[in-house]
Amino acid sequence: MSETYDLYQQGRAHLRKGRAAQATVALEKAKRREPDKASIREALGIAYLRIQRYEEAEQEFRALLELSPADHYGHYGLGRALEKQGKESEANGHFKLASSLRPQNEHYASRILDLDHDQPDTAAGEGE
Repeated sequence: MSETYDLYQQGRAHLRKGRAAQATVALEKAKRREPDKASIREALGIAYLRIQRYEEAEQEFRALLELSPADHYGHYGLGRALEKQGKESEANGHFKLASSLRPQNEHYASRILDLDHDQPDTAAGEGE
């Protein structure tokens, strides 16, 4: 096994044990070695979300989506990071993409924000 893979596995183990801050140390080292590994970017994004480093989580999920544009979890994670920064409209777009890419995941659909509640309902019943 490679040292990068070992670092990735250490980071994932820390995440499973609820130690997101420790996970970032191993995952940041792994990312420096292999910046184009989507799995590393995803795990690091998750770790940043859990320790409320939302801008860094956003960067990791954006990088993940550059590598894998149809990654449903990448869109969900980016949506969460954006939502936590008050960027609800952009977040909603990513929640919708995640839900459309993985329609069987009810959790994704449940994150879609009701941002239209202040808008007049001019198209009532359309598309339902």
